[in-house]
This record gives sequence, structure tokens and C-alpha cells, in this order.
Amino acid sequence: MAQIDWDSLGFDAYRTRTVVLAHYQDGAWSDIELSETFSFTIDPFTQGLHYAISCFEGLKAFRQRDGSIAIFRPDKNAARLARTAAFIGMPAPTESMFIKMCELCVQNNLEFLPPYGHQASLYLRPLLFAPHPQMQLVPYPEAIFAVMCAPAGSYYGAHLRSAAAVIPGDFDRAAPKGTGSYKLSANYAGTFVPYQIAHQQGYAELLYLNSATREFVDEFGSSNFFGIKGGNTYVTPLSDSVLPSITNLTLQECAADFGMMVEKRPVPLDELDEFEEAGGCGTAVVITPMSHIDIKPVLREPLVTRTFRYEPDGEVGPVCTRLYKRITGIQFGEIEDVHGWCYKL
Repeated sequence: MAQIDWDSLGFDAYRTRTVVLAHYQDGAWSDIELSETFSFTIDPFTQGLHYAISCFEGLKAFRQRDGSIAIFRPDKNAARLARTAAFIGMPAPTESMFIKMCELCVQNNLEFLPPYGHQASLYLRPLLFAPHPQMQLVPYPEAIFAVMCAPAGSYYGAHLRSAAAVIPGDFDRAAPKGTGSYKLSANYAGTFVPYQIAHQQGYAELLYLNSATREFVDEFGSSNFFGIKGGNTYVTPLSDSVLPSITNLTLQECAADFGMMVEKRPVPLDELDEFEEAGGCGTAVVITPMSHIDIKPVLREPLVTRTFRYEPDGEVGPVCTRLYKRITGIQFGEIEDVHGWCYKL
């Protein structure tokens, strides 16, 4: 194995040693397998390829300060995967099977788990997809569940540094009563081009509004939105088209631990002007504080019709800093895990 520079890790595909697999067929899951081939052999008519019948999760394993290894809240990821699988008519692993396969993935790729002290983790990517060759638009009771991993550092190349976001007037993320609250692979396909355009213009993130009326904040392309109001209130959107983020749930509980009020409710667009701090949160990004958020009627055009400013570029507010230190402190075993969030291997 090549020597890894743990301090320069970004967030990307990285070939590790072992993938953990199971196959659902004829009403039952196969025995769990460990594979080092790092490839799938599938039929050209596979439903997962033609109709995007696939979903995934993202969670992390950490080397803690005392040398132990912990996976962060895997039970929540198992439940979310099961909810998504039910939505598209796929069989899902049980919670115990999900956690067992994540545990095996970590144990069989230990050389890729970053040591403590580098603000890095082993990112786990459980994937569930339909391998059956089929042209009909109906579910088929067959699935492959695979857990793979990659060492990961900061999603944007720097930990806890504020970035700019843009609200595009000509792109939506999810339709009302659609798939937005499920972690479907297909949900991310529509963000690739808008992200490419936004990144070329210096924006790190896209903030989407509700597509029905475009009056309320939904979420970022990669993560949930939250805002800090009055220094003591954590606000996050309540919307049927927002993915239920486990990191957001954790931050809400951290905010409550600090004695803050937590409000999960519709967030009108104009309220962006009332927050002292704002950010995105998710497994990959943890917290991405926003320096400012621009509104652009047409993403490709230079016209900005409104700007919501929170911090000078690169700087981070006190509440985002405190929340980030709280969640990462628990993940790395530096703070007592009073809620029992860390699953120890």
C-alpha cells in the first residue's frame, strides 16, 4: 500500500482493500462475503443502470483518542436506508446486518483508517442496488448490498472555513411529493451541472428553494441547511422534500445540550436576512459555515439580485465553531459520549 498523507486527504473515491457484499434472492439474504476484486459483474439490462434503482448511505468510522475505533450512529443510517429501500420497492438489510457489514468493512480495511490527530476518518459508503435484468417498470425482489470505504478528510479541502453559496433561480432539486426526502442515487444526478457552473463562479454550494412556490429554503445540494438566530436558536427547515440528515439531527441534539432552542419549521426565504450564522451540515461536510449566500435568477449569468452576508470570507461564527467542536469531539473520543452515539468495534 502506498504511504497515505493523512493531513492532505480530501473527499473522493479511494481504492481500499476489501468490499463487503451480500445478495438478496429467492426471499433471503446470502451469507456475507468479503471481496478484494473491487468490481461488479452485472448484466447490461440491470435495473440499477437503466432505471436508477439504487440508494446509498454515508457514515464514518473514527480512530478515537484512546486508540479505540467507533462508527458514528450506524443505527440511524440503517433505518434511513430501510426507509429509502421501501420507497423504491427493494429489500433492505436488517439493522444488525447493516451494522455487521459496516463493522467488517472497517476491520478488513484498517490500514486505511486514519490515525487519531489528523481530523480525518474512514468514510463508509453502503450501496443497495437492483441487479436484475428487466425492462418492465416494476420492482423485482433481488438486490445487492455492498459496503465500501475510503479514507476521508475535508469535503472542501479545509476544516471549518466559511464558504459562499448561491440560490439558482433556474434549477430545482426536488418536486413536491417526490423523492427529495429519500437518499436515492438519482437525486444527485441533477445537481452535477449546476454544481459545475457554481464552482466555476467561486461558489462552494448550491442552496435550493422549495420548487412549488420558491418561497422557502429547502437544503443545499450536498447537505441540510441550518441557521442561528439570536445566538441561542438553531433553525432548520421542515420540508417533505429535504433529506433527513443524521448530522443535522445530531447538531439539533448538541444545540439542546447547550441550552439552545431548536426550531424545525418552514424557513421563508426572507428569513435568511435574520440569521447571524448559517451553514450546511451532513456526514461528508460535518458543518460548512456560510460566508454569504447570493441569489442569481439565472445561474449561468453574472447578475446577483440579493446577498445574505454572515461572515467575512473564510471566517466562522461562534455557534458554528462550538457545534463543530462538540460533534467532532464526541466522534474522536475527546468529549464524553453522553448520548451513546458511538458504536465501538
